[in-house]
Amino acid sequence: MDFNLTDEQLLLKETVRRFVDEELIPLEAEYRPEAEAMPDKYLRPLQKKAKSIGLWLLDIPKEYGGADLDLLTRCVISEELGRTVVIPYRINEVFGPDVRPPLLYCKGEQKDKYLRPVLSGEKRMCFALTEPDAGSDPAAMQTRAVRDGDDFVISGTKRFISGAGYSQFAQVWALTDPEKRARGGITSFLVDLDTPGVNLTRQQPTMMGDSPWEIVFDNVRVPAANVLGEVGGGFAMTQEWLTDGRVRCHGAQSVGMAQRALEMMMDYSQERITFGKPLSERQIIQFMIVDSAMELHAARLMVFECAWRYDRGENVRDTSYMVKITCSEMAGRVVDRAIQVFGGMGLTKELPLEWMYRQLRSIRITEGATEVLRWRLAQNLLKKRSRH
Repeated sequence: MDFNLTDEQLLLKETVRRFVDEELIPLEAEYRPEAEAMPDKYLRPLQKKAKSIGLWLLDIPKEYGGADLDLLTRCVISEELGRTVVIPYRINEVFGPDVRPPLLYCKGEQKDKYLRPVLSGEKRMCFALTEPDAGSDPAAMQTRAVRDGDDFVISGTKRFISGAGYSQFAQVWALTDPEKRARGGITSFLVDLDTPGVNLTRQQPTMMGDSPWEIVFDNVRVPAANVLGEVGGGFAMTQEWLTDGRVRCHGAQSVGMAQRALEMMMDYSQERITFGKPLSERQIIQFMIVDSAMELHAARLMVFECAWRYDRGENVRDTSYMVKITCSEMAGRVVDRAIQVFGGMGLTKELPLEWMYRQLRSIRITEGATEVLRWRLAQNLLKKRSRH
């Protein structure tokens, strides 16, 4: 068992770290995302620099001009990106347009109408899965898609849809067979947001700074040609995307935030003098640093092992649950300790800690609340045990 990254991964890690340190962290003094997309005045120059050093379309297949990096390598990159608060947590376009993995299921004319325009930056898309009564349990969704000749008619409500306000189309998950539901009854559709019956009804500002949309689909007629993948194959597609995100974003990016917070905590504790001594000489502060370092080390190893197994083709759904739970909760504790060490300054927006704190608090809820993942993981573990 080799715990070392390859020479290529180490070089890429150093390249991304240098890009973060030299191009992104210096921007924190004037900008940090409190909206859904990075303004063009920051985004375009950063994209140009990223492209010039080969950091472009990292997870896109080579046939579309991408780097087609495996999950472990993308986790290495995501950890480094987690060290800065300049990049919006949920929508990162610095290294290329935001192409969600399910969009790569496009076939035939769908590629020309949806995939390629996103890759070229001509169109943007959003991901419409969550509903008012189906958040952590997407299999309970109520949005229906009923076949009518060559079309499907979609009716229902989606909530907390990031990026809907500036997107041209959405990937919409709807129930096509109420009996089968998650076992072949949920289908993914490509829906143009200017289609009659699509209504963006309200935005809901959040503590993270973004304002996701509620979308109502009122008898929206969508051609059957706009089914993404296969009819009934939507739930499996969603789980694949969520597993990737739990490891790369909730896992590796949370590790990156914790790493930055730990580094800041250590530096400040050596500089700050109280009652005649540096904070770093106080045992309670030393324990905060050591506990953070130990938890961070364990979480990073969990991320890398899970990503490595994913790249080998193994089923890592249970491990991905562990990764999200462990990393999001660990990073929340580390950032909280860093704020405590900084005292009053830790509460200010002059430092990146308060932004990290808000994002990490949301990660424990979004795309699968940690309590729900614990419950599902317990069921799976007990089921496996009962077979012995």
